[in-house]
Amino acid sequence: MKKNKVLIQNSITYALVIICWILAQLLISTGHMSSLMKGLLVPLCIYVILAVSLTLTVGNLGELSLGHAGFMCVGAFSGAFFTKCMEQAIPSVPVRFLLALLVGAAVAGAFGILIGIPVLRLKGDYLAIVTLAFGEIIKNLINVMYIGKDASGFHFSIKDTMSLGMDETGVVIVKGAQGITGTPKAATFTIGIILVLITLAIVLNLINSRTGRAIMSIRDNRIAAESIGINITKYKLMAFAISAALAGIAGVLYAHNISSLAATPKSFGYNMSIMILVFVVLGGLGNIRGSMIAAVVLTMLPELLRGLNDYRMLIYAIVLIVMMIFNSSPKAIEMRAVFMEKIKKNKKTAKEAA
Repeated sequence: MKKNKVLIQNSITYALVIICWILAQLLISTGHMSSLMKGLLVPLCIYVILAVSLTLTVGNLGELSLGHAGFMCVGAFSGAFFTKCMEQAIPSVPVRFLLALLVGAAVAGAFGILIGIPVLRLKGDYLAIVTLAFGEIIKNLINVMYIGKDASGFHFSIKDTMSLGMDETGVVIVKGAQGITGTPKAATFTIGIILVLITLAIVLNLINSRTGRAIMSIRDNRIAAESIGINITKYKLMAFAISAALAGIAGVLYAHNISSLAATPKSFGYNMSIMILVFVVLGGLGNIRGSMIAAVVLTMLPELLRGLNDYRMLIYAIVLIVMMIFNSSPKAIEMRAVFMEKIKKNKKTAKEAA
């Protein structure tokens, strides 16, 4: 019965994503979707992937991480760098993009392991501060990095392009604060939806597995989990690395949705990490579906309210407060439970009457 219930809940989550894709395609084909909304489709997929992946760390593992934008940044730049380097060797843009997704996930996952080994020994505010520092260090490091390629190989510098010392055939790939330019816009809404479904499949299957139960037991009571033989370091590091790898995939999707990629505070800074955390908190800690809905609503809302310039941020703030109360207030949770109980009783009564 429990397995069937989990299967039904997961199927509903997948169905919601597929229905959203079908509705979007219908609106596009009939011409009822504005150009503004079309431009938001891929970013929506990116934010949903980031929200679902961070839910694994914050909601299921119970560790407060503020460095998710840093892992996204690592994935974005490693994926874009691979795409630019393989331009001659692999002419097909879709193939390069697919391989870039794997590269971005692998590099971000590796950084997740490297950062996680020392960081996951910390707890609470200390963990949050260190992960936040990691995100800022990565962003600032990329901002001063210059990488070029010529016949003799790769050249690195932290000064300027002139100090790379390349020959006449050399090409600058990473241009410091200007980032990487000329990345092909290979990301589409359909590819984004496929990546969202893959992310959901990975996270939901992990959560409902024996490994997922071990991870959640660490969140609930670390001492009790350790007393029954659960390897705390192993499972914490696994969850952290998987979450980082999925953030790297979102970063690659982001890099291939714009033509010029730069490590700006708006894209990969502190505010981005906080925004992703807001999606997770407002959706309900550990609630995958709630995090997805929060990511979609809070991404679309500022754009939909642009006509109300004087009141746009006020309405946005009110929506945030209402969602927080609805998801976290004990009274609201109790009312939702009573409401769901009434629906179940009505269904049972209707079946008995039939």
